[in-house]
Amino acid sequence: MEETITEMYNREVNRLIRGEDVMWDNEGVRIEPEEPTIHKTPNFIKEKSALDYGVTIYLYHSTYLVDIVNENIGRVLKLDLIQGGNAWKGMDVLVFNSWHWWTHTGRSKRWDYVQYSSTVSKDMDRLEAYFKGMTTWARWVDLNVNPSQTKLYFQGISPKHYKGKEWGSSSKDCYREVQPIQGSTYPAGLPEAQGVLKKVLASVKKPVYLLDITTLSQLRKDAHPSSYGVGSGVDCSHWCVPGLPDTWNQLLYASFNQLIIFIEGTSDLPIQDHLHKLNDELNEGLRPFDQE
Repeated sequence: MEETITEMYNREVNRLIRGEDVMWDNEGVRIEPEEPTIHKTPNFIKEKSALDYGVTIYLYHSTYLVDIVNENIGRVLKLDLIQGGNAWKGMDVLVFNSWHWWTHTGRSKRWDYVQYSSTVSKDMDRLEAYFKGMTTWARWVDLNVNPSQTKLYFQGISPKHYKGKEWGSSSKDCYREVQPIQGSTYPAGLPEAQGVLKKVLASVKKPVYLLDITTLSQLRKDAHPSSYGVGSGVDCSHWCVPGLPDTWNQLLYASFNQLIIFIEGTSDLPIQDHLHKLNDELNEGLRPFDQE
């Protein structure tokens, strides 16, 4: 039977990361492909192995990267504590992302109090809290990541589309928005959290690659479930429509072998040549973060 393009692409990706352990620390804003061989363990790690290539992929769900501790007063978000990081050690590739949950309020908030050093409060400016929490993550990286063993990525800020005025529309949100924004810039500019993230990444002494998906995702107001009336309520922050998360994955996979990526149909070259073609337009967000 002739191999499909998808099967060939997956085979090539597995070849590129042969023998490696890869972990995504995921905050739940993207939908992973359904795989019957993925199982969820009690410590919120999903694992999938490609036995032919010796590749094991782990999905570790962590909403804030820093810890939430149950205490007498309730659930306390500890902005200066990471004890769950032991699960991240020893990986060949680590992919982190965090921001989506930092903005949640009310019943969707996962904590009751926030603590930094000895100060405990009911709430805090979320950008300030994000900066403090991410700074704790940066310290963890410098203390625990061995660059000769582990390649480290941070996936950029995942945007939302709850304000139509941001892209010049009279619509309230992304509901029934089925066309992307034209052009290469988002009319309202980058989210403030992007600046916070870049400031933190600049402080990390170990090499970290920024997978900069923010702008290309801002342009996709059509890639949310509510764009097509899917689900209950209005959801303009998750990316459950095929296409955009696949682009994120292709950008990541491209870097596994010196930013090699397969782009279907770009020329009349044989497929195997496509698999080894650098794509300068897509690799911009995959270079080591400028720490100068």
